[in-house]
Amino acid sequence: MLQMFHGVKYLHDNWVLHWDLKTSNLLLNNRGELKICDFGLARQYGDHLKEYTHEVVTLWYRAPELLLGAKEYSTAIDMWSSGCIMAEFLAKEPLFPGESVLDEMDKIFKCLGTPNEKIWPDFVKLPGVRCSFTKQPFNRLREKFPATGFAGRPTLTEKGFDLLNRLLTYDPSKRITAEEALNHEWFREVPLPKAKEFMPTFPA
Repeated sequence: MLQMFHGVKYLHDNWVLHWDLKTSNLLLNNRGELKICDFGLARQYGDHLKEYTHEVVTLWYRAPELLLGAKEYSTAIDMWSSGCIMAEFLAKEPLFPGESVLDEMDKIFKCLGTPNEKIWPDFVKLPGVRCSFTKQPFNRLREKFPATGFAGRPTLTEKGFDLLNRLLTYDPSKRITAEEALNHEWFREVPLPKAKEFMPTFPA
């Protein structure tokens, strides 16, 4: 995750949106270096947000604002995808494996709670809000990643869960940035992240 955030920060610092971050677009070379690949959907962006199509990002990693038809968006969509990737690394399976846009939203809402104007003021302005969804008043993400291992699920410390929750924040304006993620307390928690130089290697 640390290497991935370094890569995503580099992209965003250079005004590039990847638009299709997912586990199959992350490669590890024989020196233990993580590489972000497949820039077929990548776009440059600027201070003035343009209107783009919302049919980007593979469904399982697509941010809720895209699913609900937003036309203006920025780096926050890559950060949502990063949260889905982090959860998948932990659980060894996709977090929101939807079969359609509606099914994807339903899976997200059942896990994170149904969004509302209080936590996401622009929510009601999105075109897709006219659809009817399962009402889930609570965020149940912690059930999937408990602090202790007694439930047989992948564990995550309070700091790790805070990072995951901030990546999977509904309101794009409040979602954590790549730079903030790099400086998150989770990466200073014992056991410390393994330096790139000490990642597993193999012959070329």
